[in-house]
Amino acid sequence: MKKLITVVLAVFMLFSMSFAFKATMVTDVGGMGDKSFNDGTWQGVLRARDELGIEIDVLVSKEQTDYLPNLSSAAKSSDVVIAVGFMMTDVLFNIAPQFPDVKFIGIDIEPSPGQIIPANVACYVFNEHESSFAAGYLAAMTTQTGKVGFVGGVAVPAVTKFEAGYLAGVKVYNEIYNENIEVISGYANTFNDPALGKNMALTQMEQGVDIVFHAAGPTGNGVISAAHEKGASLYGLPTNAPLEKIIDKYYEVGRGYFAMGVDVDQDYMAPGYVLTSAMKRVDTAAFEGIQSALSGRTFDSGLHRLGLKEDGVSITPMKYTRSMAPWRFFAEIEYLNALIKQGILEVPSEPSLVGSFEVPEITFPF
Repeated sequence: MKKLITVVLAVFMLFSMSFAFKATMVTDVGGMGDKSFNDGTWQGVLRARDELGIEIDVLVSKEQTDYLPNLSSAAKSSDVVIAVGFMMTDVLFNIAPQFPDVKFIGIDIEPSPGQIIPANVACYVFNEHESSFAAGYLAAMTTQTGKVGFVGGVAVPAVTKFEAGYLAGVKVYNEIYNENIEVISGYANTFNDPALGKNMALTQMEQGVDIVFHAAGPTGNGVISAAHEKGASLYGLPTNAPLEKIIDKYYEVGRGYFAMGVDVDQDYMAPGYVLTSAMKRVDTAAFEGIQSALSGRTFDSGLHRLGLKEDGVSITPMKYTRSMAPWRFFAEIEYLNALIKQGILEVPSEPSLVGSFEVPEITFPF
């Protein structure tokens, strides 16, 4: 009897192993530990492991030439492959048809005009401009110098949409309150140079900017470092000062230096010096894509666009800086977000359109 049970268990284990479901993520060149896009997507993969009981793996791309071998290798050993980043678009669309039994999830991957998404690929893109709008509005409301900044990585749609929303948020604030807050923008043309990002932020601060929003991946980590150092110096505090002292000094001095994070909640990277972060829920997209692939028959291929209405973008709860923001901001942005969801306030998605963007008549009901 014991021998029979042992045989049955062995067969069961072999059967289970043969049907194990595996998801492999292929990173963009920012790699793991970027505290941004790749790390955010990985959180969704980890959630799938914990909640769905799947196997997971990750292949790190150090150069763009790694995309092809990494995607091919992942497809040969996985049931679903998560490709992270717009720069992987062409490679992904070429590789996927070669592995028709494998499902592919493209994060921030959108086909070019005329380009067809393979039947085994689900692409998730975001209305970044709808989250950065709130960041721009907050920056305009909070600045004490009348100048705010933006540092972008590479000028691709996923980044320029962040800039467009930020510019639009400042413009709406200016029109509602008859102000003239200025935005100084610059591009690093790379996602992997924190030192350059820091220098760009410091240069903007020397020009009078006191709040800098970055959409630059690891390059933007330097922007956060710049705000941290400048803010601590202004307050006469060590860089490791407790949050309570930072808040007290902010009100004592009456101004400060802030960064704004991107993609994921980066507020923790310099508590009290990162005002907020404009997030897109890459973690949710990764999890939902994997869950769809796991179900098989209900795999939702094609293009999926996530915005405010779909809870796909937002700013952070501002865990460390909520008391430093003007009290009226939270009520006003809730109202403005409602207008965006209703289509009454249409935030431009390209910086070149912000100048001609007509702000509708807005009267707050409070």
